[in-house]
Amino acid sequence: EMCIRDSLCFFFQAEDGIRDFCLSRGLGDVYKRQALDVVYEDYEMVKLTIPYIPGFLAFRELPHVVKLIDKLKKENPSIVPEVFLVDGNGVLHQNGFGFASHLGVVLDTTTIGCSKKIFFVDGIGRDKVKSIAPKLRRGGDWEKLQGDSGRVWGAALKSHDESTDPMIISVGHKISIETAVELVKSCCNFRVPEPIRQADLRSRSIIRDFDRKFKN
Repeated sequence: EMCIRDSLCFFFQAEDGIRDFCLSRGLGDVYKRQALDVVYEDYEMVKLTIPYIPGFLAFRELPHVVKLIDKLKKENPSIVPEVFLVDGNGVLHQNGFGFASHLGVVLDTTTIGCSKKIFFVDGIGRDKVKSIAPKLRRGGDWEKLQGDSGRVWGAALKSHDESTDPMIISVGHKISIETAVELVKSCCNFRVPEPIRQADLRSRSIIRDFDRKFKN
């Protein structure tokens, strides 16, 4: 199975509050930017040899992501971010260790899980998120997702005024849920945080170009 590994797109936003949440050399270098900008993009065509198994995505795709990040570190060390937003879950996972956590541990860096879907964990599932959604009235409103055990596993975030389904935010590695939510909020123009949204849009465009090339 052939696959385009998602582009890596890093954004930085000049908001006063960001200093409190992410003390990053990368952020400092581009701190005067007044809007979210793409400062780096890369992709790789890969052949996937491991089947997709729900809950074990990292074993299938993590090596390819790490390869792209290692390339970035080698070629553009001045813009390597200290926080990675991951399209997937962190500790809010049936094994307590989703793609975002796996990536953070392997790279020994800070990661945040940003998911459009939710695993059923400790009594937290779709019904719980649906019951919380009406309470989130404006973009930026959020509520912690607390399981039956009393543990806080993540947060439901209304990332944009027009969004109806919350984004599911969870700690990946080396960050608190409060800081993770504030950082994700600063990256949202739409429901999905802009780094993940742009990576998805650009990788889909690459796939379409690839398909057209080989069909013709």
